[in-house]
Amino acid sequence: MDFNASLRRAIKTGNVILGQNKTEQCIKEGKAQIVVVAQNCPEQFRKQLAAEKDIFIHTFDGSSVALGKACGKPFMVSTLAVVDAGESDILTLKRA
Repeated sequence: MDFNASLRRAIKTGNVILGQNKTEQCIKEGKAQIVVVAQNCPEQFRKQLAAEKDIFIHTFDGSSVALGKACGKPFMVSTLAVVDAGESDILTLKRA
């Protein structure tokens, strides 16, 4: 699976929430199926995510700048939540 292509497809055809605050809210509402964090995501937020029991967390192999580019955005993205994968196969990460 090409993670970047799968992520872009999920953003285009599904529902992906970008940013720490909105991701946190999405988790609390029970909507997030998978959370992706950049390697340089703040440690405090990582610990907060680790405390969540029912959420799969994938660490992106790159910085928040690289994750933003992977999303097709001209800004940093340290965290995102996939609510609906759409036509993407990104949820297969849960089984890997």
